[in-house]
Amino acid sequence: MWRRLCSALKRLCGSPAAVFAGGGRLPVAMERAVVRCVPSEPKLSLRFVLPDGSAKHMQRDQAEPLGRALARIATNAAKGRAKMGKKNKKARAEDGPAGEATAVAPAVRLFSRDGEEVAEEIPNSAAWQDGAVLQIGEAQYRVERNPPALTELQLPRSLLAGFPVCPKVSAEFATPQYCLFRWYREQRPAAGGEPAASGDGPTWVEMSAERVFTPSNALVGLRLKLQCTPGDGTQRYGLPREVESSGPVEAGPGACTFDSRHLYTKKVCAEGSIRTVSYNILADTYAQTEFSRTVLYPYCAPYALELDYRQNLLKKELAGYSADLICLQEVDKSVFVDSLAPALDAFGLEGLFKMKEKQHEGLATFYRRDKFSLLTQHDIAFNEALLSDPLQKELCDKLAKYPVVQEKVLQRSSVLQVSVLQSTADPSRKICVANTHLYWHPKGGNIRLIQIAVSLSHIRHVACDLYPSVPVIFCGDFNSTPSSGTYSFISSGGIAEDHEDWISNGEEERCNMPLSHPFKLLSACGEPAYTNYVGGFHGCLDYIFIDRNALEVEQVIPLPSHEEVTTHQALPSVSHPSDHIALICDLKWK
Repeated sequence: MWRRLCSALKRLCGSPAAVFAGGGRLPVAMERAVVRCVPSEPKLSLRFVLPDGSAKHMQRDQAEPLGRALARIATNAAKGRAKMGKKNKKARAEDGPAGEATAVAPAVRLFSRDGEEVAEEIPNSAAWQDGAVLQIGEAQYRVERNPPALTELQLPRSLLAGFPVCPKVSAEFATPQYCLFRWYREQRPAAGGEPAASGDGPTWVEMSAERVFTPSNALVGLRLKLQCTPGDGTQRYGLPREVESSGPVEAGPGACTFDSRHLYTKKVCAEGSIRTVSYNILADTYAQTEFSRTVLYPYCAPYALELDYRQNLLKKELAGYSADLICLQEVDKSVFVDSLAPALDAFGLEGLFKMKEKQHEGLATFYRRDKFSLLTQHDIAFNEALLSDPLQKELCDKLAKYPVVQEKVLQRSSVLQVSVLQSTADPSRKICVANTHLYWHPKGGNIRLIQIAVSLSHIRHVACDLYPSVPVIFCGDFNSTPSSGTYSFISSGGIAEDHEDWISNGEEERCNMPLSHPFKLLSACGEPAYTNYVGGFHGCLDYIFIDRNALEVEQVIPLPSHEEVTTHQALPSVSHPSDHIALICDLKWK
């Protein structure tokens, strides 16, 4: 791999090449002329260094004739020569008077890869092709059109021994899976206490060439450095960039609640099976409040509520499940963009995000790229769907009879994420994956019934009308115990108008209506004693519902033992990143 990189960098940085431009020439070392040309943008950019050493960055209209761009380059080159001439004249002033030198614009031409001169009337967008040669006087430049380039390279702020370090890599004309990575550790200080260094900085020792690096306990106290070289999968590589960690590797927490679960999920399950995870990961926007620290989670060490710490645990936990589908709730937008999406991308998972209207958190669905491709997305906000979606008109008309409840439902910002995926191995197999997080209030059973009715009506449209007979997997934090009306409605297919949940918040919020749906849904993980365990409450609130006509359960990954959950009294803790517990099961088509 590194031989390929070296040869690529030689091509990028200038390597001997034979150029035949207007007659035979001896091989010369060429500089780079980097062209960025994107069809959706009106201008292209051109970067190169003139013979006088000045760097040029030009913006030219893509439709402009090449001749105008070359004339502008000639003018810039002439100015550069004039400046250089003045400097030389000043240096020779002591040698006696000299005549005034006039800078002459050099000849500037562009040649195609096969040595033919490119006509000046050709538009810039067509003229500046990869491998062409720009000649400015005697200087020659190899044109690199849209070479791979890094736009962002970041390391997490918190590094824990035994936990994967997943860099955030953003690139243009490149993809992270084709980039090259080299990890280094800081060399430990010498025996006398003085840091081992060369020049002005520390000495770095190479450790790994993988995209994700897991530091060992031996690296505690040392900083890390990453060098990344962007690639596009065609043996083209851009210029490398480096980033150093802001702090040293710190000691990890030791055993975590999910370690024993990873023993069941070491490998991705076989083709035809779908390992599915549903998990409320506790949004940072809720964990980092004074109320959370003093009332909700007073038993949790403050540092264990910090986002950077919890993200270390969460990324290790999720990566270790080797899942095909992951449905997450309470995902901060910044956590999705900067942490989870880059990390899970490194483990082969593609992510989709749907944010709540009024909050900075929402839902995320990840799917394994080599097992599924995304066909369509059908996300909705419940309040908007009730007001504007014809599918919800009948329910909306029923709800209008209860204005107090209607207003409360419309104030909620809860959303539903629906994605239709297609099997890469068998395109005839499609699946509808739904993900939601229902209203939280203990007395909000009536609100949740309305929200789940909207959900199931929308899912029916997708899985029955748009994609007939497509199996459904419906994940989420339903904030409903197995004894609730919501759970009963989902599982049985109907809810009576006199169910007690219609008056869950008293007579003033009474809301009676019969509801039904056509699905045969089964809780794949059954009814665990709890999926949420905090100081003042524990109960089963999270589920993975599956279409029992089309899917069956191969195995359910056991939840952590009660002893593991309560080691630090309750959740979250130094060994568990959320107040919920992930549900994991292996499903297969019948």
